[in-house]
Amino acid sequence: MSYVPRLKTIYRDEIIPKMMEEFNYTSVMEVPKILKVSLNQGLGDATQDKKLVDEALKELTLIAGQKAVPVKAKRSVSNFKLREDMIIAARITLRDEVMYEFLDRLISVALPRVKDFRGINDKSFDGRGNYNMGIEEHIIFPEIKLDNVNKVLGMDVSIVTSAKTDAEGMALLKHFGMPFKNQRN
Repeated sequence: MSYVPRLKTIYRDEIIPKMMEEFNYTSVMEVPKILKVSLNQGLGDATQDKKLVDEALKELTLIAGQKAVPVKAKRSVSNFKLREDMIIAARITLRDEVMYEFLDRLISVALPRVKDFRGINDKSFDGRGNYNMGIEEHIIFPEIKLDNVNKVLGMDVSIVTSAKTDAEGMALLKHFGMPFKNQRN
């Protein structure tokens, strides 16, 4: 039998029945699921330092377990010393097994390593059940070795769900174990 991520098994065995009971769904297909997780890392200083791009791509690839893709500028902006087609960001879109593995590491390992962590903001939903959060330091992930880091970078994490409302999306993420600040059970 092939490998199945822990969170995928939890979703199938525990979360689906809880969500069906909580929201009175008539079919298993109505239960929201996480479709993808997008990671984005802006590299504003990359206009001056070309090595920063290579390091950021390598570190983001380590964090996600999938190859990061460089993002190029669409137009030139002279005030920012930015030329068209310069690399200014790195991004990854995770789906299926890799997505579940990343979420598991984010929830159980990385977030608890944040200094003075009291939970993530429960108001960062977009109105359609998708959640966005910023991580100030990418060094909270255990894959990153502090000795090799030249510059501490932040990143954006977007969790896209099939939920139709924020309440459904929040309930789904709570069942996965996301540590929200204002836990209301």
